[in-house]
Amino acid sequence: MKVIPIRVSAGITGFESPAQEYSQLTLSLDDLLIEHPSSTFLCRACGDSMQNLGIFNQDLIIVDRSLIAGHLDVIVANFNGEFVCKLLDMHRRLLLSANEQMQPVPINEHDTFSIEGVVSRSIRCHRSSHLLHKVG
Repeated sequence: MKVIPIRVSAGITGFESPAQEYSQLTLSLDDLLIEHPSSTFLCRACGDSMQNLGIFNQDLIIVDRSLIAGHLDVIVANFNGEFVCKLLDMHRRLLLSANEQMQPVPINEHDTFSIEGVVSRSIRCHRSSHLLHKVG
């Protein structure tokens, strides 16, 4: 991928032509976003439970299985057969949402619970792509 090295402000009303005196840099999104490729997967967020951390409905989540989950890390877990993205409160054994309208969920001994990975990044797509909706 070629990147045009210009800075853009969200409040800008105009800027010079990007074709004017620029050099192209190569940049790999894999190198930028994924630290451990062999243990990383992508999934899509559903719902608004993590919105106060900037993870919104339909965002892409980059999940790294090689990272050890710590207290208050954002994780993807299998909780009683359902994949969830939550904050992990290790001290109180709770799954927390980043939305004050959602109640904490206790992790009890009878629950089936496994951490699938730690969320390392999230990506928001501002325009829908046919690639993201492709059914395999």
